[in-house]
Amino acid sequence: MAQLTDEQLTWAPSAESNSIAVIVKHLWGNMLSRWTNFLTTDGEKESRDRDSEFETADITTRTQIMQKWDEGWKCFTDCLGSLKPEDLDKIVKIRGEDHTVIDALQRQIAHYGSHIGQIVYIAKAQKDKGWKTLSIPRGQSKQFNAMMTGTKK
Repeated sequence: MAQLTDEQLTWAPSAESNSIAVIVKHLWGNMLSRWTNFLTTDGEKESRDRDSEFETADITTRTQIMQKWDEGWKCFTDCLGSLKPEDLDKIVKIRGEDHTVIDALQRQIAHYGSHIGQIVYIAKAQKDKGWKTLSIPRGQSKQFNAMMTGTKK
């Protein structure tokens, strides 16, 4: 997201697609719902308005987008930091369905990973040749592996 302009953060590829801002807003809503009182209340809070997470009217600036990004991740990481090994086999509910804590964690991490992939894809498509890769640059795998293993290629 740091590589994009403010306008690019709110751009969507089509009317039926989400912008990065909308994806961040959805992640934020999901994280607050799932991780607030995680062990004691259903992960789908009655106060959550999931449908409004896909509207852009109230999240149009980088400041708003990053505030939601940071708040959502803080809620998640604070919850993770509070868990104890004995919590992992406890049962929690998401939309009334029972999950062990470990299953709920895996479910949410997979969900977040899919949306982060969307964010990267949208950003990379907009930046095109100006994109600064987040991993090994194209055509440089052998050099990278040699550097990591200390071998010459």
